[in-house]
Amino acid sequence: MYQRNEFSTLDYVIFAATLLVSLSIGIYNAVKNRNKQSTKEILLAGGNMGVLPVALSLFASFMSSIAIIGVPAEVYVYDTMFMWSVLSFPIAIFLSAHVHIPIFYNLKLTSAYEYLELRFSRSVRILVTICFCMYMIMYMSIVLYAPALAFNAVTGFSLWGAILSVGTVCTIYTAIGGMKAVLWTDCFQAVLMFIGVIVTLIWGSIKAGGISEVWRIAGEHERIKFFDFSFDHSTRYTVWTGVFGQAMMWTTLFGTNQAQIQRTLTCATLKNAQKALWFCMPGLVIIISMGCLNGLVAFAYYQTCDPLSAGIIKAGDQLLPLFVMEIMGSIPGLPGIFIAAVFSGSLSTVSSGLNSMSAVLLQDIVKPFIAPTISDKKAANVSKIMALVLGIVCLLFSYVASELGSVVKAALSMFGIMGSPVHGVITLGMIFPWANAKGAFAGTITSMGIMMWIGIGSFMYKIYPISPMSTEGCPNSTTGIWNHSSTFSSIAMTTIPTQSESSTIFPLYDLSYTYYMLLAPAIVLVVGLAVSFLTGHNDPKSVDPRLICPIFDVLCPYLPEKIRKPLRFGIIHKDKYKIQSKMAEMITEAQLITLNPDDVKDQQEREMFIDVNPSDTSETLMNGTKQHTN
Repeated sequence: MYQRNEFSTLDYVIFAATLLVSLSIGIYNAVKNRNKQSTKEILLAGGNMGVLPVALSLFASFMSSIAIIGVPAEVYVYDTMFMWSVLSFPIAIFLSAHVHIPIFYNLKLTSAYEYLELRFSRSVRILVTICFCMYMIMYMSIVLYAPALAFNAVTGFSLWGAILSVGTVCTIYTAIGGMKAVLWTDCFQAVLMFIGVIVTLIWGSIKAGGISEVWRIAGEHERIKFFDFSFDHSTRYTVWTGVFGQAMMWTTLFGTNQAQIQRTLTCATLKNAQKALWFCMPGLVIIISMGCLNGLVAFAYYQTCDPLSAGIIKAGDQLLPLFVMEIMGSIPGLPGIFIAAVFSGSLSTVSSGLNSMSAVLLQDIVKPFIAPTISDKKAANVSKIMALVLGIVCLLFSYVASELGSVVKAALSMFGIMGSPVHGVITLGMIFPWANAKGAFAGTITSMGIMMWIGIGSFMYKIYPISPMSTEGCPNSTTGIWNHSSTFSSIAMTTIPTQSESSTIFPLYDLSYTYYMLLAPAIVLVVGLAVSFLTGHNDPKSVDPRLICPIFDVLCPYLPEKIRKPLRFGIIHKDKYKIQSKMAEMITEAQLITLNPDDVKDQQEREMFIDVNPSDTSETLMNGTKQHTN
């Protein structure tokens, strides 16, 4: 029988030290900023953070157990098609940094979903806020529960001990330290994630015979696959879904998810916010690439004895913890580094979610409906209390994650089903000036409903074909010794599906979850525009330019002006943003200064200013644009 390895005392010390350092950062920031109790300080870190900490936080926030234990399992069980996702990052970062973030930043909003009331209506804003909170709670539960379950299965590490300790520490430092504590702990946790993944890759490669040997073994056993250009909707990963499906998923995260937008809003300038997004991209590429390589290394090591087929582990998400304990369990401290890396990802994700949900609930629910006249200091305290309550809710929901399948599929399916419709409605508002409030609401509801239907059907019926596995080298009943050096000839293959045949009662249930990120926004756009035109679409010239992205100026800046001008549909964009930038320097929280056209020296900018006076603050903008939203 397989003998399970246990953590050493040093491993537990490293895990405890990780939690202690994270908690200490929160306490330090709480004490240091005790006299700066404002919503701007608690939710936006004072709005003066540097590029590097924000970039590291952007990187760390959604890496969690998905990259560290989920991605290797995907490559181990399926193949290397997942590696195409690294090409999705430049697309996602470009769209987020130059389409979405400039509008949010220039409007000076705390909750990104305030934009939806400015552009459409309060009902759309509340719908999206509720949707965001629902899928973030579920997502946080997944990344908190999954690694604890995996380590419990292969090492005996206390399941609820890990969940409660990580969840409690995270909730405390987020509640008392606010956004600054979250950002600086993210930096610490990002470093731990890199160290853990690198140590695992190096040590695992040595044990497996080197990277070249790993690549050879994986190639012989059908794990190296890069050129599936199929349009089969049931195929788990293709080039198209790997690049464009994942690009839409990451754009949903970086461009329309409150947790990431809120981080960019902590930067002192828009240019710094855009730099932070671009600077986090290399980290994303490296961590995903190393995760894929770790999957291949694990396969080379277990080439003749698949622990899944042998019944040693019950889920792919337990594979890398098992592998780490196999190759490093005899060296005290090394497993501790890995577990610190995994739970650092969980800490970062959960703290991001708690802080962002407290922000949207405060701005979108408490202030408009419960306490419209609440003072800023009281609002800051309310946000802390909400972070504490939400942390408890997250812990209560953690058990649900055990029913959601693999980490990657569960997490990304969640974003496709509930997060991507949010991406769709924000894109509808920013890109299509004809869209009205009725269209936005109908498109969002329709997309959520269809995606929920497909997601539940897929969860119940969809079976993905996996790559060949062997159990020939597994320990026999008498010796209990692992035979990792056996050849792959005369293998005992497990019974698995070998082709992507329909296994469901309805074709859409066969849809790969990677298509969710493309389908959901598409439904919002099609239904939203159709309903808008049927119910009386907006006149583009009547829509406030601050709410619309000049998409052709962003995507095709080198086209001649005579071509780009009609593609703005009568909306004044670029020069107006220059004037707003000048004006932003002249506005403080206590004083509103209205520019005089004579103050604008450039003749062309003066004409633009006269046509569209950008003297509104976010307060007056909320009221001034409502006449255009119906």
